[in-house]
Amino acid sequence: MNAITNTSPITARRLRPGDPIEHRTLTTIGGDRIALPDPSGLTHLQFRRFAGCPICNVHLASIARRHDEIRAAGIREVVVFHSPAEHMRPHQGRLPFAAIADPDKVLYAAFGVGSAARAVLHPSAWSAPLRPRTWAVVAKGVRAGGLPTPRGQSVLGLPADFLIGQEGTVRAVRYGRHAADHWSVDEILSEAAAAPSRR
Repeated sequence: MNAITNTSPITARRLRPGDPIEHRTLTTIGGDRIALPDPSGLTHLQFRRFAGCPICNVHLASIARRHDEIRAAGIREVVVFHSPAEHMRPHQGRLPFAAIADPDKVLYAAFGVGSAARAVLHPSAWSAPLRPRTWAVVAKGVRAGGLPTPRGQSVLGLPADFLIGQEGTVRAVRYGRHAADHWSVDEILSEAAAAPSRR
């Protein structure tokens, strides 16, 4: 079953601050249904790569550690992977925020999130998996039954971050230039603090 319900055709163009998004209902890998946008506040919607991606999982661990701080700032965290839900559950099943499986890349297309060889060619991307703490995070998912590599999926996906207002307008956006190019928690909080001026 597709975990994404949308109300109009998708588009491949990149979004900019001020652009509206279509209202959608998303189903998490745990079976919960959530609304996008969140009618109660801001949403940080981030697009990652494949479920076992070491860069992605270390980044998500940093967000999980500060999730209470993110929630206190009025931000709902939502992460999307282009992996099936069964591949995601061992790696992302214990996250304290919503994780969405989008193997058909419906949301990726709608938000203009693509792929490129530069995703893994930048020094920040290919050096990140060499760090000891990276493999500790990935090994945890593998021990839970997850795949370490992207079976049938590309390693060339690029990340993207969107801050979306409760009315459905993009408040801020970052399209990653490589696999490790994403907002830190401090940047998420900074974008959210500036968001009211962009209404």
